Amino acid sequence: MTSPALVVVSGPPGTGKTTLAHELARGLGCPAVIRDEIKQGMVLATPGYRAGGDDPLNYPTLKAFFEMTRVLLKAGVTIVIEAAFQDRLWLPHLEPLVPLADIRVIRCNTPADIAHRRIAHRVERSDHRGAHGDHELLEALASGEYSLDSFVPISLDVPTLEVDTSNGYEPSIEDILSFIRGSGASPAPRAQQTRRSHPTTVAGASTHSSTRRRRSASTPRRCRMPRRICHRG
Repeated sequence: MTSPALVVVSGPPGTGKTTLAHELARGLGCPAVIRDEIKQGMVLATPGYRAGGDDPLNYPTLKAFFEMTRVLLKAGVTIVIEAAFQDRLWLPHLEPLVPLADIRVIRCNTPADIAHRRIAHRVERSDHRGAHGDHELLEALASGEYSLDSFVPISLDVPTLEVDTSNGYEPSIEDILSFIRGSGASPAPRAQQTRRSHPTTVAGASTHSSTRRRRSASTPRRCRMPRRICHRG
């Protein structure tokens, strides 16, 4: 039996991660594990829950997210997982999964003005976003306390594909699925970590052969986001 694939859909808020993750899971015919959907399920079972501040559900959500991911991978199930995947919080949880799966990272991006409009739109239209601090995020963006450009992506040395979600997907869904299935792309050897990432092209994909200096889980990379937003992941 070959290793299952673990598709990690990542990126700053408002870059279309959840929509893309579900579409990729449909294309592959596999489950999608979505961080915010797990948290929303916890909210439904937590009477009197109020979002904001040091949210008491953030770490239980993180724990459930990775426990579910590990159970499925150990059972040989290919899955798509989606969250912001800020380097500081998520890398220590992703690294132990390397022996369990063939990992592919999808990094979503879009101009800041488009991301901002998407965040504002979902605040107005979605009844299920109250648990996720979108109002605080918009306030932090408006005040200059946080910029979407300050997002620190995960520095895992695995095949990584940048996807522009501004108007559809570039590259296309078909090309992203081909990347996930491994056509022409193979994991780069782990190299010495440096402070800045230097992506190199491998068969249409970006493989991060040199990223940030390694830190242990006990000395995580400092988050540049306001504390109340950073702990969303």
